[in-house]
Amino acid sequence: MFFVATIALFASMMLVLVRLYLGPIVYDRVLAANIFGTFTVLFIAVLGFLTGRPDFLDIALLYALINFVGTIAVLKFFRYRALGDVPQIERVKK
Repeated sequence: MFFVATIALFASMMLVLVRLYLGPIVYDRVLAANIFGTFTVLFIAVLGFLTGRPDFLDIALLYALINFVGTIAVLKFFRYRALGDVPQIERVKK
């Protein structure tokens, strides 16, 4: 049963890669990359269960944290064109 789940995850990852390649806008591609990272975390966890190595769950959790921080950094870069401090936008006086 877990072997079937692994095959389904792998098929889903391939479909997400198609979405990553064909995404019409940047945010669709970032979302697809985030989903691919989530599927990778699930794949590592299932693979660890199938091989009987529970230490793979630690690796999966670390990868999930890196995926989350990376997604936030990419979205911040595309919105503000900078990763450091965002300069204050000057308010237009009426």
